[in-house]
Amino acid sequence: MVKKIGFFVSIILVTVFFTGVCFAKTKLIFNNFFPSSHIASKLSEEWCKEIEKRTDGEVEIQYFSGAHLLKANHVFDGITKGIADIGLSNLAYTPGLFPEMALCDLPFGMPSAWVATYVANKFYNKYRPKEFDKTKVLFFFACGPNLISTTNTPIKTLEDLKGQNLRATGRIADTAKALGAASTQMAIGETYKALQYNVISGAMLPFSTLKDFRFGEIVKYCTTNWQVGNVYTFYVVMNKYKWDQLPEKTKKVFEDVNQIYIDKMGIGWNQADLEGIEYFKSKKGRLIQLSATEEERWNKAVEPVIKKYCQEMTRNGLSMKELKERVKFIRTSIKEMNEIQLSRKIPLPYGD
Repeated sequence: MVKKIGFFVSIILVTVFFTGVCFAKTKLIFNNFFPSSHIASKLSEEWCKEIEKRTDGEVEIQYFSGAHLLKANHVFDGITKGIADIGLSNLAYTPGLFPEMALCDLPFGMPSAWVATYVANKFYNKYRPKEFDKTKVLFFFACGPNLISTTNTPIKTLEDLKGQNLRATGRIADTAKALGAASTQMAIGETYKALQYNVISGAMLPFSTLKDFRFGEIVKYCTTNWQVGNVYTFYVVMNKYKWDQLPEKTKKVFEDVNQIYIDKMGIGWNQADLEGIEYFKSKKGRLIQLSATEEERWNKAVEPVIKKYCQEMTRNGLSMKELKERVKFIRTSIKEMNEIQLSRKIPLPYGD
């Protein structure tokens, strides 16, 4: 009788053990600094649900928006330390941490967020900057070109920028200076009050922020200088140890979903820019187009920003030949992706 009881107990224990193994879940935490209402936040949450769906629930992702766990400038470090498993932030919030990838933030005249998103991923996949080696890169995306929005002065010429103090962070600040304006680096969440109380006279931000962060309520003018516009490049990275623990079939799911959301992020940001324009117009905001003459002047004015970057990077061990090749790669990629964008008839707010 004792043997029979022992036998049944053994069966139960073995069953419980293997059942636990079969139903064991990989639980991950995703940190995003954007508020839940933002397109990048909504799409990130969709990404999480798609991963869960395609792994039949074997991966479970707890999603936090609004920087509840990590602020934007602490995301990369926090992911490497395991405070969160997956994180989203942008290059500009940690100046100097991603020097090679920062090339994507220079004033190449990105025609849209969709193009900039694909260019950033193409650049990373080709050159694999070691600055991301402490993590597993999932994908990159970008906002639309940073345009000049001001509270009181319409910006039609380079001369109009003298005396302007613009919110501009990272490499975008270099562009503001090259165009003749002063710049102030600040978090996006601080910008509304800074504009409201005239701490700054304007900002270099994409159209989308006119609605998403309600800047369209305060600024009166927006110069659509996308021809020289930089973008902010965003990254989504994962703790390397957590990534290495995933089964190969699960990694394949991640990679497949990443490719889908590169496209979704680009299209989503394009749409957000279009919505920003409509919101700005509803607040009686005025859009200013650069004349052909001014466009040429602005392009010439920002050339030193790219040259200065290349000179800085030679001190980081890259040759000028290699840097020129990278600049050429980005310019070529912009043209290629823009042609694809136009052929797919993806909506864009900046013209073709």
